[in-house]
Amino acid sequence: MTRAPATAPAPVPARAPARPLRLGPRAAAALILVTLIGIAAFGWPLLADGRSGLSHSQDAPWLFAALLPLLVAVVVASIADQGMDSKAVAMLGVLAAVGAALRPLGAGTAGLEPMFFLMVLSGRVLGPAFGFVLGSVTMFASALLTGGVGPWMPFQMLALGWFSLGAGLLPGPGRIRGRAELRMLAAYGFVGSFAYGTAMNLQGWVLLQGMGQGISFHPGDPVPANLARFLAYCLATSVGWDLGRAALTVVLTLALGTTLLKALRRATRKAAFDVPICFDMR
Repeated sequence: MTRAPATAPAPVPARAPARPLRLGPRAAAALILVTLIGIAAFGWPLLADGRSGLSHSQDAPWLFAALLPLLVAVVVASIADQGMDSKAVAMLGVLAAVGAALRPLGAGTAGLEPMFFLMVLSGRVLGPAFGFVLGSVTMFASALLTGGVGPWMPFQMLALGWFSLGAGLLPGPGRIRGRAELRMLAAYGFVGSFAYGTAMNLQGWVLLQGMGQGISFHPGDPVPANLARFLAYCLATSVGWDLGRAALTVVLTLALGTTLLKALRRATRKAAFDVPICFDMR
């Protein structure tokens, strides 16, 4: 009597590491609300009447006052969706501190800002909700560290939050690995760096009038005409600066991405964000 050969067990697909702030329905709603307010804050001067006399220097305090509770709302909504403990808060604090410390290393030099590559990798591993909060908190901490507090700061917080959020929304977090993942993150960092610079150009451009008929903002003019001038302004003033940021982000992502991605994923696994904390009262 012969025994049937034993069949090997089917391989269990690898599960993606748990994320400390998952994008549940409440968190998604809070992020959509923040995004809509941010788009309005960046773009309303294009729709304002030429005689309004309003400027970003006047609306920045109001945006900052609205942004802080909205950031808290994202965190609270994430807690309501999936739960969040002190380990996630600690990781947020550590990464924000590292990002804030990286910024002065290149600030003011041809747009070189090494903090952007950290935002790409952190958003990729830890998710879009965590990425948005991390980007905003990092920019706030770095502004305090470098003395860069001004009417532009809440806009920078929003723009970097969106930048990190986008990295968390990239496809295949549990499937794409290795060189393919690094190439995707580097490409995103390159494009996202220009998008960040363009958003911040829009914030500053509407305050700069009288620079020239072809690139100056004309309050009250049709939106297509002002957008054409804005494009000319970006090409004339900031392409080189944004290229420096984008190139450095690509270089650091390809050079250090493998090591840092492994470290972040290992820390996420060991933190076990998805394991509920239970207290034995015996």
